[in-house]
Amino acid sequence: MVHIPVLQKEVLQYLEPKPNENFIDCTIGKGGHALAILEKNGPNGKVLGIDQDQEIIQCLKTRAAAKGEEERLILVCDNFANLEEIVKKQNFKKISGILFDLGMSSWHLEESGRGFSFLRNEPLDMRYDLRNPLTAEKIINFWSEPDIEKILKEFGEENFSEKIAKTIIKERKFGSIKTTFQLVRIIKKAVPLRYQEQRLHCATRTFQAIRIAVNEELENLRKVLPQAVEILPAEGKLIVISFHSLEDRIVKNFFREKARENILKIITKKPVSPDLKEIKINTRSRSGKLRTAVKICLK
Repeated sequence: MVHIPVLQKEVLQYLEPKPNENFIDCTIGKGGHALAILEKNGPNGKVLGIDQDQEIIQCLKTRAAAKGEEERLILVCDNFANLEEIVKKQNFKKISGILFDLGMSSWHLEESGRGFSFLRNEPLDMRYDLRNPLTAEKIINFWSEPDIEKILKEFGEENFSEKIAKTIIKERKFGSIKTTFQLVRIIKKAVPLRYQEQRLHCATRTFQAIRIAVNEELENLRKVLPQAVEILPAEGKLIVISFHSLEDRIVKNFFREKARENILKIITKKPVSPDLKEIKINTRSRSGKLRTAVKICLK
């Protein structure tokens, strides 16, 4: 499957990579944004790429070697919540910009076999980092009804969180819930028929909520944003692409707080979304929202 990076044109527009500048891609994934940056920041500019998934990192190493970019693309398998530690360990300096693309990669949905998609019958895993002891199966089979309801409501903004949680508890008494299709059948039992007939699949919010809980996505985002600002020098650029309202709210509020403190200057007063041409090519881009800010030079 061809990887299509979301809002690539806009990322390059706001980052403005110049020869010999260094950048950090905190969610490098299949490398679409990073490789585009490397086309602009040669001959000596580098990109530090971070991803939690070892399979993704190995795949990208092969791809970078094929393009002759292995010297300029520094790859680290780690959680971006450890950004300051990673940068220090890699001795990565003179950073012109930091990028976060918070979207789940097509590889995870289509090829990983880890149960990220409700359209495929796969084990309930949903981990980006396979060293993580928490899986979707453990949440579904061992968490309490109030805890399951809470994540469905808070992380999935699911209107039927109470009914879905109650049905999960009831169904797991008859045996472990191990696959995505088992979970989808349970969700369909719990929600009204009219909810199943809407454009948005009735399992979307539940799967989103469980994935966020497994990977601590929102907490990690809250942890890393202050680190990114600390690492950036004056005039350094920070770009975040989010894909649901919870992430976007965290980024928006953080940018506003740092703008009030005269630490950041917000460049995008409103988030930038993909145009119709991009959405037609890559339908998964439709919910993407890009926000960017620049660190202010304090005099």
